[in-house]
Amino acid sequence: MLKALRYQYLALLWVVFILIMCLMPPQGGSKAPFFFEGFDKLVHMGLFFVFTILLFYGKVQQQLSCKYGLLTLVKIILLTAILGGGVELLQWKVFTYRSGEWWDFFSDMVGVGMGIFSYICFTSAFSISTGSVSRGEGDKLIKR
Repeated sequence: MLKALRYQYLALLWVVFILIMCLMPPQGGSKAPFFFEGFDKLVHMGLFFVFTILLFYGKVQQQLSCKYGLLTLVKIILLTAILGGGVELLQWKVFTYRSGEWWDFFSDMVGVGMGIFSYICFTSAFSISTGSVSRGEGDKLIKR
């Protein structure tokens, strides 16, 4: 397990950044929007999008391949859900100057979904451009 964590150092640093950003006291009052109403939801999506991409990056570095399996996707979803839920629980019960919200957790998971979707699109495009796509019977790859 410690060997696998060696490849996830960027993701671990990002977790520290997420915890600092989500648990520090808000500037200018607890309900003051920074730019517009709902800006914090956009920030949650962005933080967890980057976290998901960094988890995939660590996995790629570990196995020296862009391949992923269903177990990898499940692990990423569970890990990010635990982090997102944990942050919201901490905001709700421990850091009372923050408010834990279901919509923040939902935004976290949307960011995770965006990260997974982006990675799948990237690896699919990469494998098609390098010609390493395996096709079943009936599927034909047209080369020009």
